[in-house]
Amino acid sequence: MTRAPAKWAVNGALAALAAVTLFPLVWMLAVSFMPPGEASTYPPPLVPRNPTVSNYRELFAHAGMARYVVNSVLLAVTVTALSLAFNVAAGYAFAKLRFKGREQIFRLMLGALVIPSQVALVPLFLLLKQLGLVNTYGGVIVPAMASIFGIFLVRQYALAIPDDLLDAARIDGASEFRIFRSIVVPALKPIIVTLAVFTLLGTWNDFMWPLIVLSDQHLYTLPVALASLSREHVADNELMMAGSVVTILPVLAVFISMQRYYLQGLMAGSVKM
Repeated sequence: MTRAPAKWAVNGALAALAAVTLFPLVWMLAVSFMPPGEASTYPPPLVPRNPTVSNYRELFAHAGMARYVVNSVLLAVTVTALSLAFNVAAGYAFAKLRFKGREQIFRLMLGALVIPSQVALVPLFLLLKQLGLVNTYGGVIVPAMASIFGIFLVRQYALAIPDDLLDAARIDGASEFRIFRSIVVPALKPIIVTLAVFTLLGTWNDFMWPLIVLSDQHLYTLPVALASLSREHVADNELMMAGSVVTILPVLAVFISMQRYYLQGLMAGSVKM
């Protein structure tokens, strides 16, 4: 096979896979603009015959979707900011600072990565109950303030920072905080953005933990609210699709806007040992 036909074959296969992947999302968007009941006809239409925004009006006027959007934005931004502060500082410390038990603690943390997160749900819930954080945003924020994966990711990237650069700054009289702020953080920018995207997406899409720890409907996040709404409107596919679009679009916009830094962080020094 010559180079040109091979190139067309590969591109054609990739285009076909992309179409298969994107089709459910495109159809979801199309259904969200259909009037009630149209998507349930057979065969189901691929595009709305009479497009309408009534489903979105229903979501925000009567289903209280605006409140859930604000809840999700508040939690996602808060968790991302706190997680970056703790994970970046801890990852840098494990990579470049010398303290007793550093390697042993890091190996112990890596060992904890193999433990399924579901195992810790009950102990974590009981702990938060003792702290009075159940049914509060603190119950969602505190467990997500730091993660072993985030510390590991930053630590592996920070290993690439030259020790001579840090030592030169110390000789010039810079404090450790000044070194961290002026040298380390700019050098870690790609992996910081990567971790921010991971954390933001994970927090925004998290369903299980907010469902467990939040019992007040006014505190619900979008995924939990959408699941609750589906029980009330089980046959209203168009309304559910509109809710799914509202849930997906914000994080999709964030990912697209941060894609360049995200890929740079994944492909650079984040996997160095």
